This record gives sequence, C-alpha cells and structure tokens, in this order.
Amino acid sequence: MPAKLAKIQARSDYVDEVYKILRDAISEGSIPPGSRIVQEEIAEQLSVSRSPVLQAFRLLKKDGLVEDAPGRGLQVAPLDATRVGHLYEIREALDGLAARLAARKRIVLDQSLIANGKRLARGSDIKAMVEADMAFHSAIYDASGNPLIAETAHLQWIHLRRVMSAVHGVVGQRKTVWEEHAGIAQAIADGDEEAAVRLSIQHVQAARENLLRHMTGSA
Repeated sequence: MPAKLAKIQARSDYVDEVYKILRDAISEGSIPPGSRIVQEEIAEQLSVSRSPVLQAFRLLKKDGLVEDAPGRGLQVAPLDATRVGHLYEIREALDGLAARLAARKRIVLDQSLIANGKRLARGSDIKAMVEADMAFHSAIYDASGNPLIAETAHLQWIHLRRVMSAVHGVVGQRKTVWEEHAGIAQAIADGDEEAAVRLSIQHVQAARENLLRHMTGSA
C-alpha cells in the first residue's frame, strides 16, 4: 500500500480513529482507487492490533469506499462516473433546498469562507481547496435550519470528496467556482429565494459536468 499512515497513540479503543484515518486517506486520494488494502500492513503502520483494522474495513465497505478485490481481500472502490452522476442529482436537490431555506431567513454567511476559498484557489493545496468548498456548502446546510439536510448531504460528501480531490489534482478547480459561491451567498443574504435556488442548481450542474467530462475523458 503506497500511503504512509501516522501511528495512533496507545489507548483501549481504536476503531473510530482507524476508520477516520483510512476514510480520509481514501477520500484525499493518498490511497488511490483500485489499491489493495491489507489488514496486517495497516495494523503495522498504525501500531494497532488487527481487530480494529478489520472492524474499520467493515465500516468502509458499508460506506462503499472499499470492496472485495478479485481473488481475495479488499481494494479501494474505483471512481464510477454513473455513481458520481447520481450523487450530484441528490446534491442538486439538497443544495437547492438549503439555499431556499437560508434565503428565507436572509442569512449572511461568513465572508471569510469566500475570501479563504479564493485565496486557496490560487494555490496548489488540493486538500485545502476541497475542504474550503465543503465548508462553504456546509455553512449553507447549517443556515437552512434543517439538520436533516446536513446529515443527508454529508453522507454523500464522503464520495464527492474523493472525486473532487482526484479531478482537482489533474485539471485544477474551475475558475468560476468562488464567483458562483459569492453569487449564491449574496442571493441568500438578499432573501431572494428563487435566485438562491437557481444559482445553487446551476453551480452543482456545472460542477457535475466538469467532473464527468474529465472522468470519462471527453474533455
């Protein structure tokens, strides 16, 4: 396995931490799609027993991040364009709803989210770019006042984060992303529900088209 994982400090229960370390490594691409993951190797790298690693594997498999490898063992699930398209259909509905509810309350989002995102977009830190993007959309989910939107969306972001990291690493972020974010934030602050929904949906659709174009090699 190519990724170098940090050792975990000794304590009685490691499952959650092993799971989070592997989930983040997969999502960020340091353990690439198709890579075999070996229980003994990960246990050795993290300085834990095999048991919490096995339980973490089960959680990752339930999330759809790992799958049975040909022959035996497990591998990181490949990035699938059809699944990505389906994820973005769900995201389109959730983001539109969250923007409408936030606009109804005329929520003013923290402007540092956009300023930070624009700054990072000029650099090369892919992980930071993706996290800034997620932070902006999470702020809208929270602003909606409906906690179920955030809960549902974050389940999908586990997989979206993988795709965004992979694509940003190859082709970079669309130049208009943070201008689109600023427009959505302004519509929400103005209480313009229809504009907030329209801009949110257009933003998701543009992101979906960009990702799928590069995943399918049709750029």
